[in-house]
Amino acid sequence: MRRAELIMATLMAAFSLYTMWKSAELEIGWIPNEGPGGGAFPFWLAVGMLICCMLIFIRQFRQANEPVDSQKSYMDRQTVVLFALVAGSLTVTIVLINFVGVYVAIPLFMAFYLRVIGSHRWLLTGSIATATPLLLFFFFEIALKITLPKGITEPMFYPLYSMFL
Repeated sequence: MRRAELIMATLMAAFSLYTMWKSAELEIGWIPNEGPGGGAFPFWLAVGMLICCMLIFIRQFRQANEPVDSQKSYMDRQTVVLFALVAGSLTVTIVLINFVGVYVAIPLFMAFYLRVIGSHRWLLTGSIATATPLLLFFFFEIALKITLPKGITEPMFYPLYSMFL
């Protein structure tokens, strides 16, 4: 178990460093009157991921003297099924983004994840699935002036653009 966590943390740290390096080819700071540069979000997300990897290393090396259960599997059958469900639903979400846009695909994913995987009630599921695209819209489209893919739903956003931009 420990070896698997260290290997994954090492791979993710290497990926973080690569992402930071590639995204730094673009502007990673704030561009006046435009918003964040093209590399800002990938760069700073990769920094956060690298910090998390470092915390995994620190935790693993602090626990180095504790007995290790070498017979314990990294992922049991239930975890593999859960992982496949999440990975599959994320794949469907990414495909849907091209057709129906972010503001339809994300709430569908949130509803599926919260209701099916999380077993939450419909009130919470509906509230979060409704609030998430609204917050995303105002954060990206209005505050940062970064347009997200809208697919066939783009004409529905024209009135919002005329009100806020």
